[in-house]
Amino acid sequence: MIHSLQFRLLLAFTLVVVVTIGATFFFIYRTTRSEIGQFEQRVEDMQVGRIEFELAQYYYQQGNWEGIQPFIEQWGNLHGWRIILTDNQGTVIADSQGDLLGEPYQADAPGRAILTPWEEDSIGTLYTSPELLPRAGFSQPPPPSAPVLYLAIGRFFIWGGLVAVAIAVALAFFLSRQTLAPIKALTFASERLGRGDFSQRVQIKDRGELGELARTFNSMAGDLERAEKLRQNMVADIAHELRTPLSNIQGYMEALRDGMMKPDKETIRSLYEEASLLSRLVDDLQELSLAEASELKLVRQPEDIGELIRQAAAAVEAQEKTKGLSLAVELPKKLPPVNIDSRRIGEVLRNLLENAVAHTSKEGSITVAARQRDKLVEISVADTGEGIPAEELPNIFERFYRVDKSRTRATGGSGLGLTIAKRLVEAHGGRIEVQSEPGKGSRFAFTVPVSE
Repeated sequence: MIHSLQFRLLLAFTLVVVVTIGATFFFIYRTTRSEIGQFEQRVEDMQVGRIEFELAQYYYQQGNWEGIQPFIEQWGNLHGWRIILTDNQGTVIADSQGDLLGEPYQADAPGRAILTPWEEDSIGTLYTSPELLPRAGFSQPPPPSAPVLYLAIGRFFIWGGLVAVAIAVALAFFLSRQTLAPIKALTFASERLGRGDFSQRVQIKDRGELGELARTFNSMAGDLERAEKLRQNMVADIAHELRTPLSNIQGYMEALRDGMMKPDKETIRSLYEEASLLSRLVDDLQELSLAEASELKLVRQPEDIGELIRQAAAAVEAQEKTKGLSLAVELPKKLPPVNIDSRRIGEVLRNLLENAVAHTSKEGSITVAARQRDKLVEISVADTGEGIPAEELPNIFERFYRVDKSRTRATGGSGLGLTIAKRLVEAHGGRIEVQSEPGKGSRFAFTVPVSE
């Protein structure tokens, strides 16, 4: 438990609250004590000043200090002080405790001179000492007011601090649970995802970092789910693509072994075609793996892209005439040389053209065009064929992905052509994209860099 994030958050919140409340209460307590001390000092000064005034009035009325001793004792008991009155020669005239009467007095601290109301001459000196002295009628000295008040304030602060800490801990516990709830949801979903359940998603409506983390997780889970489905489809497609020629070859070989067929030219040609199909599939897979690992070797040099387009169009001319299609090549008068591997880009062009021929019905048209865009040349292949549904477009460049889920060979190819084309274009630093509308046709376009 002590290693859990919730415990550490709760501990951190509690420490912050305790330190903050403790520091606040400490400074408030010190300030309160200081203010109380200053207030008591002002009260004491007022009380001493009152005694001075009473003494001056007494002297004014009596003309001397005779009979002042009872008043000094009364004031001493009243205030809990020791009060000593001396004359101008320093002899004790009155003492609240009565111990020093008639004796010279040497005080540790200076006293306060008593002046007559009408002149500035001193008529004596007053000494006060706030010692704890027994009051009349009591055997023990009176309790000090300030320490008692300080103790009461201290208890108030302690209890207030404990209540505040308890409330803060409860709030910290609640907030930590609220904060960690999305993280726990992400942890649970991650564990399920790690066990192969790629359908896991988290529903977190937070707009901050946790919400961004949840959206990233959901996006990752979606990508993994999609990749897993594509992987499963790829394995099934590879097995299907390999099974058909292998089954054909096995059938021919069994027929030859059983004497049902003769090893004539037609049989050997059929076996060769099936073996060639297997070889092309293996070559496509190898080329794709090299391209995805960025290990594909390109022989790049300045090339005339217009000439390369015309050669690719000529290569599919027989197919388009057989289907009754029209093929147009639209090139500007001048195109800059491009820095490409002509064999690889020629493969991309032929793949796009063969797809266009395969998916365009009779009397349809195919247009190959090129144009310069800043430091790139864009080549496009557009057809008036069957088009691609919008929901299929994001997957069109995935391995073995076919819009036609029947996996028949009526459309030709192994399902790797567009994937390889995309990797080859990206290896040249370009991009390939597709625009399509069902029933109206498709337009594939890719870019290659201009030779500097």
